[in-house]
Amino acid sequence: MRFLIIIPAHNEEQNLSFTLDSLQQQSSRDFKVVVVNDGSTDKTPEVIRKYTETDSRFETINLQKSEHQPGSKVVHAFKNGLQTQSLDEFDIICKFDADIILPEDYLEVVANAFINNPKFGLVGGLLYVEKEESWVYEGNSNKHHVRGPMKAYRKECFIQIGGLRETLGWDNIDSILLEHLGWKEIVLPELHVKLIKVKGADYTIRPADYYGRYFYFLGLSRFLAYIASSKEAMKSKSPSFFFDIIKAYETCKSQKLELKITKEEQKAVNDQRWRMLKKKWLKM
Repeated sequence: MRFLIIIPAHNEEQNLSFTLDSLQQQSSRDFKVVVVNDGSTDKTPEVIRKYTETDSRFETINLQKSEHQPGSKVVHAFKNGLQTQSLDEFDIICKFDADIILPEDYLEVVANAFINNPKFGLVGGLLYVEKEESWVYEGNSNKHHVRGPMKAYRKECFIQIGGLRETLGWDNIDSILLEHLGWKEIVLPELHVKLIKVKGADYTIRPADYYGRYFYFLGLSRFLAYIASSKEAMKSKSPSFFFDIIKAYETCKSQKLELKITKEEQKAVNDQRWRMLKKKWLKM
């Protein structure tokens, strides 16, 4: 199976070479990499050239700097890279971050998973971060969700879900939609992917605003958004956090900000959330 790997990169001169080196060292070599330089002001373009000038599997495109917002910016860059390629030439579409290190058999194991399981639509490993000079599991509570830095989609699944959405929550929307269409999302825990830097460090949005906007753009109904907000407030042990999240959600709603999902897809999202609520909270 042939991989198309799109890597959005903005000011990643310190990290990108680790990612690209780990790709060059893969046991499976049938892939193409498109690094999307998203308006970098550091030496990211120079790092990219070291690979594009010596390895024909690596290409790059350059974009003007876009507004740095969670979700939409990285997907915008990804889509620009995707548009330069013919999907007919590939079997697996990957969105990777520019600050991860893949184990040498990553692509091989992922390809075999797709080959042996026709209903697998999205496959990935687990993220590990460095703490006290050792690599430990990142700690995301859901070990059955393929995280945004290392998405690998079966092409047919990727097309059916309509690709990635330029919105906050895109890496949960994809999971819900593919499940709705009968595909499976699979995490392979033996694949340890090292994440070099902590996500979200360069976002300026406040946590409450983030959650409020996230619940809105995910397409949650008001009731489910309030339930989700209460869960986040309980985690932080802050009643005021609940009201701050709700305020952000209602602001988006009053402004009628555009959703990147259809009414049918919005229903699928809410139906999935209802199932989760019944299973985890109502024990139904």
